[in-house]
Amino acid sequence: MKRKDEGISQEVLCGEYEAVFRYVLTLCPDRAEAENITQETFLKALKAAHSFQGKSSLYTWLCAIAKNHWLTRQAKKKREVAPSALEHTLASGDKPLDQQAAERDLSMRIHQVLHQLEEPYKEVFSLRVFGQLSFGDIASLFAKSDSWARVTYHRAKKKILQQLRKDGML
Repeated sequence: MKRKDEGISQEVLCGEYEAVFRYVLTLCPDRAEAENITQETFLKALKAAHSFQGKSSLYTWLCAIAKNHWLTRQAKKKREVAPSALEHTLASGDKPLDQQAAERDLSMRIHQVLHQLEEPYKEVFSLRVFGQLSFGDIASLFAKSDSWARVTYHRAKKKILQQLRKDGML
């Protein structure tokens, strides 16, 4: 990686592509759309590489860019929903709309609670769930033991579940 004041090299950024793509797939199950979001995330990151301050991991920074881009796209889609799309959803019969809405609400609330967690819980949970990293990989990123990674992950999960219960979501 280059010095902090020089930003991040393109090679280092591209090394995170697969992990960020897997994270975007958790937000957006449509593979083609997830690829577009990931590509646009890396374009934005390349343009803003000089502003990366290293206050979080590169992966976390990239995931934040991806999530913000995804949220922007979602807001735009909501404004553009055509009646025929709603009719198709109702006619498809996959899942009732109230169930789909409840799942989206719960997913959004989980992300909100996760965003409010303190470090290292937030990053460990994100790396495990969204990045699909093993506890060994997480431990090596933090220069800690596998046990530390497991305990930190389970504490993060416990904190999220406690907040969801407090909110009446579970």
